[in-house]
Amino acid sequence: MTIDSKEMDPVTLVETPQAAEPGLFKSFLWLINPRLAVGLTILTVMGLGSFILPLFAPADPSVQATYMRNLPASGAHWLGTNALGQDIFWFLVFAIRNSLMLGVLVAVGVTIVATTVGLSAGYIGGRFERLVMLIVDTFITIPLLPILIILGSLIRGNTSFFTVGFIIIIFGWAWDARTVRSMALSIREREFINMARFSGANTAQVIIREVFPYVMAYTLVGFINTILFAINLEATLAVIGLSKVEVPTLGSIIFWALNYNALFTGHFLWLVAPIIASVTLFLGLFLTSTGFNAAFAERRGVQ
Repeated sequence: MTIDSKEMDPVTLVETPQAAEPGLFKSFLWLINPRLAVGLTILTVMGLGSFILPLFAPADPSVQATYMRNLPASGAHWLGTNALGQDIFWFLVFAIRNSLMLGVLVAVGVTIVATTVGLSAGYIGGRFERLVMLIVDTFITIPLLPILIILGSLIRGNTSFFTVGFIIIIFGWAWDARTVRSMALSIREREFINMARFSGANTAQVIIREVFPYVMAYTLVGFINTILFAINLEATLAVIGLSKVEVPTLGSIIFWALNYNALFTGHFLWLVAPIIASVTLFLGLFLTSTGFNAAFAERRGVQ
């Protein structure tokens, strides 16, 4: 049976336009939640401020005796000066920048090592997995803080700022590697992995294209948590005098404040300001980490 086009409703002859593909911004809207938004706002403000403000610093804040000592807070020195003749505000700005740089450096190193080791061990299996996990378990059983204290005592004053970060990477990757390996174990026997193998993909291709996307959400959250861990650990080492305290960090500014009895001499801002900055930075990292985690969990629940 044929239908004369003249008898058809003209509306039916008009092709319905296809819905436009969602833009890049809309494709990430599912990530946004209040916790993540607050965390990213805190990190953005503190991060950009710590990298932009140093461009306008009137002097190197790490140099001692630059200003009169123990000046109160004023328009010229927003947080006053300390007993070393340093501007507390500018020292704090540089400290936040250096702590963030150290945290990101350690997070990049730990994430690369842990993801590579965990994915390869979990996917390849066999003797390779047993050997790798023996090494991983060995690093896990090593108590990190006592080792760092011993190393810090041996190389105290003779190490660079980034050497501390390298040492943290060496001893900080094992836990994440074990978790990634467990996730890879649960994925490697799935049907799409077998299809990738039969299609001729080699081990590296399967790991990168098929397995890694399933652990990418965890690595992102782990990356943020590692930044928090590295900053906290460096601050701990600096407070007890085992990091390079001449370099402005959140730990070193607290070290000098405690060393010169800032609380007992009435210089509260010298100690309170870095503590507030540390708590705010840790809060931003924590909210960002849990915000991403909640977004990914909700995404998995919907799908």
